[in-house]
Amino acid sequence: MNWLILIVAGLFEVVWAVALKKSDGFRNVWADAVFLVGMVSSMWLLSLSLRTIPLGTAYAVWTGVGAVGGFVAGIVLFGESASALRIASAALIVAGIVGLKLTAK
Repeated sequence: MNWLILIVAGLFEVVWAVALKKSDGFRNVWADAVFLVGMVSSMWLLSLSLRTIPLGTAYAVWTGVGAVGGFVAGIVLFGESASALRIASAALIVAGIVGLKLTAK
């Protein structure tokens, strides 16, 4: 269950990153509110997962989910480049996340 919590925490990291982009330098009140809720939710869920998942593993997975999610959100929502090299690089992050999960105690 804590692994699911950790993944959801990483997804909330994506939420706050997208909201931060949409906030226009904290000028958009609704995006600012989503940013705050997303960030607090992400941190809270990360802290819950740390009860049983080692810090190094949890933090790497959390940032990896956030990084790959942000990468995908950038492509889908903001028209960022989806070149083969960028996708391959994101796939390496996913491989690292899977590797950490498979080797966790």
